[in-house]
Amino acid sequence: MKSAPWWREATIYQIYPRSFFDSNGDGEGDLAGITSHLDYVKNLGVDAIWLSPFYTSPNKDGGYDVANPRDVDPRFGNLDDVQELIAQAHNRGLRVIADIVPNHFSDQHEWFQDALSAGRGSKERERFHFYDANPDGTPPNNWISLFGGPSWTQVEDGQFYLHLFDSSQPDLNWENPEVHADFEKTLRFWIDLGVDGFRIDVAHGLVKEDVLKDHPDPQGLSNALRLDVAMDSDKRNALLLTVPYFDRQGVHEIYRKWRKLFDSYGDRQIMAVAEAWVHPPINATRYVRADELHQVFNFDLLTAEFDSKTLFDVIERSISLNATVDALPTWALSNHDSPRVVSRIGGQEARALALFVFGLPGSTYVFAGQELGLPDGQVQDWQRQDPTFFRTHGQIKGRDGARVPLPWSGKTAPFGFSAGEPWLPISQSWENLTVENELADPKSSLHMYRKALELREKFLVGAGGITWLESTHHGSRRDALLAYSRGDMTVVMNLSDLPQEFEAVGTLVMDSGGTVEAHNGKKLIPPRSSAWFLA
Repeated sequence: MKSAPWWREATIYQIYPRSFFDSNGDGEGDLAGITSHLDYVKNLGVDAIWLSPFYTSPNKDGGYDVANPRDVDPRFGNLDDVQELIAQAHNRGLRVIADIVPNHFSDQHEWFQDALSAGRGSKERERFHFYDANPDGTPPNNWISLFGGPSWTQVEDGQFYLHLFDSSQPDLNWENPEVHADFEKTLRFWIDLGVDGFRIDVAHGLVKEDVLKDHPDPQGLSNALRLDVAMDSDKRNALLLTVPYFDRQGVHEIYRKWRKLFDSYGDRQIMAVAEAWVHPPINATRYVRADELHQVFNFDLLTAEFDSKTLFDVIERSISLNATVDALPTWALSNHDSPRVVSRIGGQEARALALFVFGLPGSTYVFAGQELGLPDGQVQDWQRQDPTFFRTHGQIKGRDGARVPLPWSGKTAPFGFSAGEPWLPISQSWENLTVENELADPKSSLHMYRKALELREKFLVGAGGITWLESTHHGSRRDALLAYSRGDMTVVMNLSDLPQEFEAVGTLVMDSGGTVEAHNGKKLIPPRSSAWFLA
């Protein structure tokens, strides 16, 4: 019998290199720092690491403004350090996923510098989206950057270039065959160096349509595309259906070509996961059709409230939609672009939700620090570095809070992360959240994660689908419990503020907090907690 691909139900640990561990005392994490702590990662029980960008970059947007996609930024080390990291990860049975950024380059990339000097009508400018101003001197259209402000910047000769993000990130023109060829070269470069897969940044954004056409509600659309903007869901969905530069059909032709490239490596089982926030949700499944990519991120949990109806709907929809293309969902509670789950829904709730999600079929993604129960870091305005903060003149605080470095050991900040001053401040309030402290505390979040991932691997990976139990058939906000069975495991979550009775089958093997007691022949599940029972 052919075994399932390694990625199908993997646990993947996202590392933001600048914030993981600083090996040389300059205040910024680096590749050698990651390599030195791979045993910690392995002992957590994950299958792979995903590295956010470490490429040559002026770092205007946390490394997602890439100046050379086939080299390492000196702040992180060099190519030898990447090779050593990959080798040491593979020695420990860990796969390595690299971030790739195909929607845009940095304005410091040689291509863009050539485009500036070559001038109007040049083949160099055809690699990007350069257009003349309107007759009144205004930009070619009214689109707004997702980071705030206009999505067009004017150069000295009067033309404008498109950037859906910061002005330092000019969008590439994927109608140009040179762009295709260059990215295929980049993919092969990293695969040949040993990486096992790719996370594709803004995977839904490569193809643009109606570039010279105004949008009827550019500000609303910009807000609809942001994870951190509160908006009525119906309005958000209606706006998402009108996006002229995301989720165009042309992106799928690109990924069909990439899939052939990945498959050409045979038993290496190279995989790719798409960052594609699209609407309606069925559109996400197009990215994981049999001849395209392997996974697509499910963003619903990054914004989901802690209530039974929302979570039931998200989980049920994700499983059923992916089944239409013979794929499994992905589950993530935090990442580098969103508030940490503890800050969003609370500490108890974050532990309960993590344990509940770890039992589900599919791959789960853990953002470094999530296992420690870290909240967003406390960052003052004068310390912020996210371009969103500057482009919105401080109206949107940005993502720095989720990117504060990890606390490792000791009693005073920066808790062993660096011998120097960290690039973002680590609060003294994290004293009890260090790796050292949590390793010594059997009731810590870290111990819960390690035990859950061990049991997940032993009893749940490959166990098939789920069967909903209790009142979850209704998915009502009044339902205190959500519960499902999968294989020999029953997973239950109490979302209420009061203990709830549950008729459990089997032995309690795992819980997220509190004490699960016997009561009237049933189990009493503590408030805002989850538990696993093994038959």
